[in-house]
Amino acid sequence: MVAPFKPFEPHGSGGPRIREIPLRMVLPNLITVLAICAGLSGIRLAFQDRFEPAVVMVLLAAFLDGIDGRLARMLKATSRFGAQMDSLADIVNFGVVPALVLYAYLLDKAGSLGWIATLLFAIAMGLRLARFNVLDEDLDRPAWQAEYFVGVPAPVGAITLMLPMYLGFLGLEGTRTVAYVATGFAILVAFLLVSRLPVYSGKKLSIRREYLLPVMLVAVFYVLLLTVYPWQTLTASVIGYLIFLPLSASAYARRARIEGEKAVAATAEAETTDVSDETKPAS
Repeated sequence: MVAPFKPFEPHGSGGPRIREIPLRMVLPNLITVLAICAGLSGIRLAFQDRFEPAVVMVLLAAFLDGIDGRLARMLKATSRFGAQMDSLADIVNFGVVPALVLYAYLLDKAGSLGWIATLLFAIAMGLRLARFNVLDEDLDRPAWQAEYFVGVPAPVGAITLMLPMYLGFLGLEGTRTVAYVATGFAILVAFLLVSRLPVYSGKKLSIRREYLLPVMLVAVFYVLLLTVYPWQTLTASVIGYLIFLPLSASAYARRARIEGEKAVAATAEAETTDVSDETKPAS
């Protein structure tokens, strides 16, 4: 009997059958699936009024999202299937999950406005990720612009959205007024996701060898603070990141001006060279 559909080829036409895929190709996708499980478990914990573990699950999903792509590149296991899987996981973990967790914790006290903010954030996250995929395939984009995100990146947007929860864990009472303020904050974060704000990514940031050990020490110190004082550390980190955003936009404007001047100078030099070549006598 002929099968109604041809076999699924996870890596494009002519790729290996599923039973022939090596473990190194499966491992990054497995981590992506675990990230989705962590995010959805955060929703379950929020419905049970266990909000602190719910936030931890969202943070765990962000951590797993940060390592699956790097692991795929390290193992040379990147694939179109994995890229699509990662995008779908990001929409769930950073769009749907944190919005619902915050709604269950506080935004429901704002009534319909709180639900509208929840929907806006989830939709904005989907739009932001779609735009990221399109820009990632843009080969005409200047190389230096790859050092900047367009809008706030998805994991940071999710962590920033939950700032009212961090403050609540530190003792801020979740009154109706606070719920309305949190609703406005959620709409602001949604706008930052889909905005054209240039945000420095740090992907090409290099560390000089003599500064490597101090940087490692600072990183360890931050992790220890996050372990011992999680909500204070996250609150300070989000506030610091919000302060960083206008500084990043200012740095981008300066870089764009410099690159524009270089392009004008290169064009003028090329035109001068062409004119001098045309005025040379024929031999």
